[in-house]
Amino acid sequence: MSADTQAYGLWSLVIVNSAVFILFAYSFFKPTTTRDWRSFGAFSAFLVALFAEMYGFPLTIYLLSGWLQSRYPGIDWFSHDAGHLLEMMFGWRVNPHFGPFHLLSFLLIGGGFWLIAAAWRILYDAQQHRSVAVSGPYSYVRHPQYAGFILVMLGFLVQWPTLLTLAMFPVLVVMYVRLARAEEREAVAEFGDTYRAYLKKVPGFLPRLDRVLARLSGQSGEGKPS
Repeated sequence: MSADTQAYGLWSLVIVNSAVFILFAYSFFKPTTTRDWRSFGAFSAFLVALFAEMYGFPLTIYLLSGWLQSRYPGIDWFSHDAGHLLEMMFGWRVNPHFGPFHLLSFLLIGGGFWLIAAAWRILYDAQQHRSVAVSGPYSYVRHPQYAGFILVMLGFLVQWPTLLTLAMFPVLVVMYVRLARAEEREAVAEFGDTYRAYLKKVPGFLPRLDRVLARLSGQSGEGKPS
């Protein structure tokens, strides 16, 4: 191992980074119900697992080191930069912090947090008026906050993939989908036909391309469900 290995074992950075991102997400999501706390707790566990490998112990690199070294000789896989597995495996001859996967991860993470924040303001206002949230991000997808969490996790997977977070990701996606379905059943019971019309008009997690293109072209993409 090289001197770069000292970049690991920094458990204080694991704690600090986990706390910063968890509090950052909390300030946007503001969980209140048991369901909210369950989804937020799962997201927090994903972040802790990620930063534990990023700064604590590189378990994924350790387990795959034999295969990586034989397949990609000449790389010090125990240097900290090598944790950017996709950048290293694709052989980009740039600093991995400025490689295409790292830049893509910033877009996904930033977009995810923006979506969570923008959706929370709309949802909070709708809750105060006991109405269906249908404007802003809710005019494109029914569950923008859950979609935001998925984008953030996907961004971190692109930036720093680990075996544990790769295993957690599909489990968390399924959990968010189930939570979304439970919320929809409650919304139908509370709002009836109004929410049923919204269900037919707006997709759950992936926006319709025609609505996105209409918004980009300057047409109105928002409104109440008919």
